[in-house]
Amino acid sequence: MYITASSSASSILRASSSYLRARLVPPSLSRTLVASSPPKAYRSLNFSSAVRSLRYSAPRWSHGVDWRSPISLRSQIRAVAPVIEQFQRKISTMASEHPFKANLTSLPKPGGGEFGKFYSLPSLNDPRIEKLPYSIRILLESAIRNCDNFQVKKEDVEKIIDWENTSPKQVEIPFKPARVLLQDFTGVPAVVDLACMRDAMNRLGSDSNKINPLVPVDLVIDHSVQVDVTRSENAVQANMDLEFQRNKERFGFLKWGSTAFHNMLVVPPGSGIVHQVNLEYLGRVVFNTDNILYPDSVVGTDSHTTMIDGLGVAGWGVGGIEAEAAMLGQPMSMVLPGVVGFKLSGKLRNGVTATDLVLTVTQMLRKHGVVGKFVEFYGDGMGELSLADRATIANMSPEYGATMGFFPVDRVTLQYLKLTGRSDETVAMIEAYLRANKLFVDYNEPQLERVYSSYLQLDLTDVEPCISGPKRPHDRVALKEMKADWHSCLDNKVGFKGFAIPKEAQDKVAKFSFHGEPSELKHGSVVIAAITSCTNTSNPSVMLGAGLVAKKACELGLQVKPWVKTSLAPGSGVVTKYLLQSGLQKYLNQQGFHIVGYGCTTCIGNSGDLDESVASVISENDIVAAAVLSGNRNFEGRVHALTRANYLASPPLVVAYALAGTVDIDFNKEPIGTSKDGKSVFFKDIWPSTEEIAEAVQSSVLPAMFKSTYEAITKGNPMWNELSVPTGTLYSWDPNSTYIHDPPYFKNMTMDPPGAHGVKDAYCLLNFGDSITTDHISPAGSIHKDSPAAKYLLERGVDRKDFNSYGSRRGNDEIMARGTFANIRIVNKLLNGEVGPKTIHVPTGEKLYVFDAATRYKAAGQDTIILAGAEYGSGSSRDWAAKGPMLLGVKAVIAKSFERIHRSNLVGMGIIPLCYKAGEDAETLGLTGHERYTIDLPSNISEIRPGQDVTVTTDTGKSFTCIARFDTEVELAYFHHGGILQYVLRNLIKQ
Repeated sequence: MYITASSSASSILRASSSYLRARLVPPSLSRTLVASSPPKAYRSLNFSSAVRSLRYSAPRWSHGVDWRSPISLRSQIRAVAPVIEQFQRKISTMASEHPFKANLTSLPKPGGGEFGKFYSLPSLNDPRIEKLPYSIRILLESAIRNCDNFQVKKEDVEKIIDWENTSPKQVEIPFKPARVLLQDFTGVPAVVDLACMRDAMNRLGSDSNKINPLVPVDLVIDHSVQVDVTRSENAVQANMDLEFQRNKERFGFLKWGSTAFHNMLVVPPGSGIVHQVNLEYLGRVVFNTDNILYPDSVVGTDSHTTMIDGLGVAGWGVGGIEAEAAMLGQPMSMVLPGVVGFKLSGKLRNGVTATDLVLTVTQMLRKHGVVGKFVEFYGDGMGELSLADRATIANMSPEYGATMGFFPVDRVTLQYLKLTGRSDETVAMIEAYLRANKLFVDYNEPQLERVYSSYLQLDLTDVEPCISGPKRPHDRVALKEMKADWHSCLDNKVGFKGFAIPKEAQDKVAKFSFHGEPSELKHGSVVIAAITSCTNTSNPSVMLGAGLVAKKACELGLQVKPWVKTSLAPGSGVVTKYLLQSGLQKYLNQQGFHIVGYGCTTCIGNSGDLDESVASVISENDIVAAAVLSGNRNFEGRVHALTRANYLASPPLVVAYALAGTVDIDFNKEPIGTSKDGKSVFFKDIWPSTEEIAEAVQSSVLPAMFKSTYEAITKGNPMWNELSVPTGTLYSWDPNSTYIHDPPYFKNMTMDPPGAHGVKDAYCLLNFGDSITTDHISPAGSIHKDSPAAKYLLERGVDRKDFNSYGSRRGNDEIMARGTFANIRIVNKLLNGEVGPKTIHVPTGEKLYVFDAATRYKAAGQDTIILAGAEYGSGSSRDWAAKGPMLLGVKAVIAKSFERIHRSNLVGMGIIPLCYKAGEDAETLGLTGHERYTIDLPSNISEIRPGQDVTVTTDTGKSFTCIARFDTEVELAYFHHGGILQYVLRNLIKQ
């Protein structure tokens, strides 16, 4: 029985699965896959009455090992009966009818034999392909390979080939990623949803084993570690002990998921940051599955999944609910994106870091406007950027708003693959395939001019040292202008660049005692200095640069003040190995930058508590304290509740600012401190040259470090291995659990979709301005002691010290609903200038917590909407920013513009996203939020079109027109079904 790797073959196999499962496959060989509805032509075959999922003997995926071809299964099938041979011939005949079978081409090995077969783009003989951006070619290859004229049609292939003409028209295409990537904050709710879908399958009389990932799913537990213990040789173990104490139940649930669901690999805590592990280990670049070669591609539930684009792997962040659909075999529907061509030339000047470059690029692209687009980098300057530098730029795609920032594979990529332990044979296969399929860039050859939607250019020589802040990643400040910028921030009214500190209070000095030592804080004093996050800790040049700064400071006798909370959280164990190899870790330790854990810490708000004396002096004196971190996010209230100013900086600059103890300094003119012989020490005295850093990288970063680190990465640690978890494919929900709770998404679901709906006489729950982030909507950090979520936990006997964070409790919908809009820095216009997580209950005029107001509206049977400004939902792609509002009863959001993932997530939860017409917003229309709103949306889904005009009327007589931001027909289908999960579940049950 010959089976191609085409989508058609997969559909046929899955369509015949109940027959095979019932007659042929013994339980010992069972492995469940899930598919969507097969083509009508295939349904006519007289199989079993229900189309079921195929069980076969493919092993659990593991890195470096291709999925096993089911040869042994086929041999067993052949032995069963002659009638089965006849059945197989029918299947084989149909499976070979791939629309592009003539383009299936062998890729020979240089020494004889073949690497495998691949769907050849050059064999299409279409001159338009030569002009396509490389990122679009990856979409094209996927469409050709998966084309079955059902889920992916030949017309979709033509749309992509004709990208130059079709992309401006916002056409829709399907895309099937090769794999899905999760971290534990987003992974827990994803696994919760899958578990609850299995229960719903049972309730509705279907087979719960249909709920299994169809593509490889990698889940890295990296978001749970907090910086509780610092400045200690024992910090890693101490923080991990606390991490397991807080998260034992969550970890046990994920460990259960790794055994209950097939094709799911879980990387245990303490292994590294998901994006760095993806870059160094999980990324394949090219897959070879059943002898079919194709490009690696990935969607992830963390917006910084884009970091893998630095490796030439197409990857971007999606909402958790979108990822679940992709896991379950649903093609992702996406608008064929425009591509911004970003040309790099020149070379970075001495002393300028990759972080300086990425902050410059972020500002340029944010200004250019790249939301919903791909950015593709090219030009002579590419050869001057290491793979780690590229990954640093790609990582920040969410900050500049692009779907991804893509770096096509070239020689630098291949060198990195060898450095990180990929075998010579694997690298040879990757290069041969990508060259043969016109997906490789060789800068030694003449470059054909590609077409882009728009163009940008940067001479790397023009990049200068900088940081970003104090509240947004794209608010870049040149280092030489930092002192002046800081003082203008103190003067300016409260906003993204302002704190409104009166002139007479700006020089205030607050004295206090820190562990018996006289100390003082002022506006701008650094109280957190963290080398953290995926953005920079994957980059040896800036990590070793930080070590060199620490070394020079130690030699001169400079010391970080003891009240600065310093920490170093590497993205993988490899970082520790090269810091030790270089001899620089001891100097970092002397400055307080001991390693505190391997995971995402300060950047997501897991910065831990400040010393009580520091916290008190900040609060009592209303000090605008600062955090400096090598992260990618610095939104207000994210890093720490008490640091109102948060600056993104390179790791060496983090050390420099920690030494200075303040952001209120001009490094060009003012000394950082005094040396042991009484002389002033300036920034230039501790800053390493580019040559010094390059020498440290060359001598300290070795391939053996990557091999030894990742050989044992899935074996776990003693605490993980000792976790006992239940067996069984259905989860036993504990009603007393405050971490894992059975969500209500399918509670009253029937097989009949609820259909489209408008909104009638809804109240405004919240009225926002611009740049409301997912951190504002669904914070990941600490649970405030007076919040509704705290009240819920206290009522269930949870001590305040055990509250943990919102991020760690994403598996409990009760807590997350109460945590929705719970950011302590959120600004709601209904409160007339007051900051915090409350709103006005319009009918009574009472000021209530948002959750309490929403509960009151729901109890009265009253719908609610949200008014918002531009860039609503920017930031991390957390699904709870959409799930939470849905649980609060929000039916629609009217905004000037949406962040890409968040808008999609709102649709996925059945919430209507509307955009004001150009030039209009709540203020120009005279809306206060005290009105009642009716949204006139047709009840028949067939009467709604993507992007159509919708009329909104209010009880005050105002009427205005909005644009319905259902961007694709598939999104309309989700809306018709009440959400993406309900859509998927109904489709699976019908099979």
